[in-house]
Order: sequence, then C-alpha cells, then structure tokens
Amino acid sequence: MSTSVIDIENLSKRFVIRKEKFLKERLVNFGRSNLHKDDFWALRDVSVAIDSGTTIGLIGPNGSGKSTLLKMIGGIMQPTTGTVNVRGRLAALLELGAGFHPDLTGRENVYLNASILGLTRRQTDQYFEAIVDFSGIERFIDTQVKFYSSGMYVRLAFAVAVHVDPDILLVDEVLSVGDEPFQRKCMDRIRGFQQDGRTIVLVTHSLDQVAELCDRAVVLESGHVIADGEPRDALRALRNEFEHVRQEERERHQEEPVDGDEVGTQRVTVASLELVDDAGNPLTEIVPGTDLTVALTINAKDPLPSAVLGIGIDTPLGVGVFGTNTKLLGAQVPTLNGRSRFLFRLPNVRLGEGVYTFHAAVASMSGAEVDRLADGASLAVRGDGKSIGQLSISPEFRVDGSDTSS
Repeated sequence: MSTSVIDIENLSKRFVIRKEKFLKERLVNFGRSNLHKDDFWALRDVSVAIDSGTTIGLIGPNGSGKSTLLKMIGGIMQPTTGTVNVRGRLAALLELGAGFHPDLTGRENVYLNASILGLTRRQTDQYFEAIVDFSGIERFIDTQVKFYSSGMYVRLAFAVAVHVDPDILLVDEVLSVGDEPFQRKCMDRIRGFQQDGRTIVLVTHSLDQVAELCDRAVVLESGHVIADGEPRDALRALRNEFEHVRQEERERHQEEPVDGDEVGTQRVTVASLELVDDAGNPLTEIVPGTDLTVALTINAKDPLPSAVLGIGIDTPLGVGVFGTNTKLLGAQVPTLNGRSRFLFRLPNVRLGEGVYTFHAAVASMSGAEVDRLADGASLAVRGDGKSIGQLSISPEFRVDGSDTSS
C-alpha cells in the first residue's frame, strides 16, 4: 500500500488587507476598530493526503489558492489554522529566482540554493557539473544573477532543484518561462522522477499537461476544494467552472450601457452565432464524430458587397484549434444588406474532450475586419476517456505477430 508523504488537515490561511494607503492613515486609525481592514481567506478548511510516488496537479482559476497551498507545503508560509505534515526531502520551484541572491554569481547561487535544500558543500561539488550542464548557461555561470534573463533564472533554479535528489518536488508554473527545448528537457526529467517513484505536486494552467502527467488532480476555487480525483473528472469540473464564469462575464458585458454617441455606428455586425444539428436543433454538447452546423446571422445597415465570412473554434484559454472562411472555401457571399443568415456545416467533428468556444467575423473585400463576435457560443465535447488532447482519434492496439527475435 502507498504511504502518505504529505498530510494536509483542515488547512486555512488568512491575509489581512488594509484599506489605508499611507502610513499616516494607519497611525491615525490604529486601535480604533476593524473598519479599516478586511480579512481575506486564501484557503479555507482544505484537507488533502498525497501518497508517495504520485503526481498531483493543483488546478483552478487565478486567485483560487493554488500557490498559497504549495507555499505552505514547502514551509514558506505558516497556516492560520490546520496542519501540514511532510515526510522526506523536499525541493521547491515556487517563484522565479526564489533562494537566489542577485549580487552573487550563478556559481555562488548554486551552492547557496543547494545548501538551502539540504546539501553539503561536498555533495554540491559532486553535482555541480551536472547542474551547470543541465541549465545550459555555462558561459554565464560566473556572472551575477541580477543580469540573468527570466529564462536563465528558471534554468538554473530547476537544474539545482532536480539534482538535490528530492523525495518530493513542488513546481509552480515557473516552467512556462523557459523556451520550448528546455521545457521538453524539464518534462523528461519529471517523467524520470515519476519512474523513480518520486512524489510531484504541480501547479499549472496547462490542463493538457495535467491530463498527460498527473495521476490525480485537485481543483481549488476561492480557497475551497471543489473536486479531487481522476484528472479527467477534475478537469471536467474545472472546465464547467470556467464556462460558468465566462457566461456570467458575457451577460454582464451585454448589460453594460453603451455611450449614446456609439449607438448605431456599427454598419455591419455579426448579430448571433448558433450551433445546431442537421434538424436545426440547438447543440450545447456532443461526442466526437458528430455533425454540426454553425449558423450566423448578419445585420447590414448599408450594403456590403464581396464580404468574407469566417468562423473559428478556440480552447478556454483562447488557443485556436480550427478556423475557416468563405474565401478559403471558394464560396461567394451575396451582397450583405439587411438581415441575412448563413450556414457553415462541419461534418464529423473530431474534437477531444473539453469545452470550446466558437467565434465569427465578417470582413470586407480588402480583408479589413468589419466586425467580430468573440464568444458566440460554447460547446462541450464528451470523450470516452481513451485519449487526451484537442484531437479525438479512435486508437487501436494489437500485438505484432511477426517474429522479432532475429
């Protein structure tokens, strides 16, 4: 049976937010009352047990308490209430350059950082060449780190952290600063840690990374755990939360009043975007392989000849996964005048599991965009759990019967 190496019980963290902007105001209001300060609970009654050899993803929207929780696991912050018990040597990458002194060289900071993580000087001597080689900044190792770029900071900090032989590795989003080859190198090292049976706690906004690397995911929202379990289920809960927030923001923006001098100035607009099936029924959820139609309604107060209409599909983070337009399709759009409706049919949509948003745009013959509907509709895709990513393929596996002994 697995042994728990991190035990978090009823953990809460409170921060006091003071309303006074100046020291004079604070002195005048000192001792009067609590009217000039607010309590902010970054975490509230969080209980999580993490077993040895597992990789856990901490995910959630900005401000949900992920980094605060990781810092308390790392011993950087103390809880207001509750306890955190950690067993084993711990290495943490929590902030860019944490543990580095800007006036020391990279070489000096390697020894400083390694000592903070529990290594003796002799042990650091043994690891030093491997640390520098992994970081890839040999030319600058004797330069003061205050002259390093953010990528160089991350390279050196990660190189030290992964060479101190940790039982537990905490990583907080800093890997996104490095370039793509270095990120691949870091991911390879993390996979090596997984094979060695190390425990990894990862905070990231890359949901695909969580699905690929993690055995388990914990979703935080406003300091509370709202989901804890298989990455597929936890990611579904988080995406539903993102979609709920997106819909609230969209409704709020639609209700905001528009300045009087701006009313009616837009001559051609994308009035609506609808997702429907072949029978014209609205679609909000599909499975991979479904046929769907994107219906656009365009309002044109003045005639617009030779227009170009386009649609696109984006992830919740705004990454485009598909796009097309009438110019690419070689389709002619009649002169836009008044209210018109157009259909883009998308057969056999093979999107991977997740929530996607659809946008639409209209452009003039010159290519200049006239109007864009950024979040026209959302669509949930439910997979079968046999694959991850934004593309759905039906995988098959078999044992090759050929003789490979020769």
